Amino acid sequence: MDAAKPLRADARRKREAIVACARERFAEGTFSDLRFDDFAGLAGVGVGTLYRHFPTREALAEAVFHGEVVALLARARELRDTLPAAEALASFLRDMVDYLDVHRGLAQTLAALMATRASTLAEGSQELERAVLEMVDTATEDGAIRRDVDGGAVMMALHGIGAAHDRPNWRAEADGLITLLIAGLAVR
Repeated sequence: MDAAKPLRADARRKREAIVACARERFAEGTFSDLRFDDFAGLAGVGVGTLYRHFPTREALAEAVFHGEVVALLARARELRDTLPAAEALASFLRDMVDYLDVHRGLAQTLAALMATRASTLAEGSQELERAVLEMVDTATEDGAIRRDVDGGAVMMALHGIGAAHDRPNWRAEADGLITLLIAGLAVR
C-alpha cells in the first residue's frame, strides 16, 4: 500500500475493519491462534483485500501497534492539557499499566517482531518515550517531582513492569510499583 496515496472511503473502511478485528483478537489473546486468512472473514472482507492492505501478519500487528501509539499519545496530550504536571504523569503511568494489561498479546507479538522489524516498532516506542520524558520534565520544572530522577529512570521502570507481565499476580504488583514510583518521585 502506498502510504502517500489516500485510500478511497470504502477501502479505508475495510482497512479499519481489519485493524479493529485484529485489535479485538489481541485483546482476547487469540491473534496468534488464527490463520492469517481468518482475519478476512472475521472483518467481513475478502482475502484479497486483507493481503492488499496487510501482506503479512506482522504488517497487521504493526498497524494495530501504530493505532495504539496514536491513541496513547492523544491521551498524554489530554492529560497534559487538563491536569497539573505531576497528576498528568501519574495518570499516564497508570494508563500505561492498564494498556499493558489489556494488550498483553500485542506486547508479546511485538516483542517477537522486534528482531526483524525493530526500526518500524522503535519509532512508535520512541514517540511514547518522548511523551513520558516531556511529562517528567514538566513536573520537574513545576517543582512537583524530584530533580535528581530523570525521565530515563521512569522509562526503565515502565519497561521493567512490562517485561514482567508473565508473573501470576502481575496486575496487582504493577499497580503497586506505579504507586511506589509516584511516591518516590514526589518532592518531600
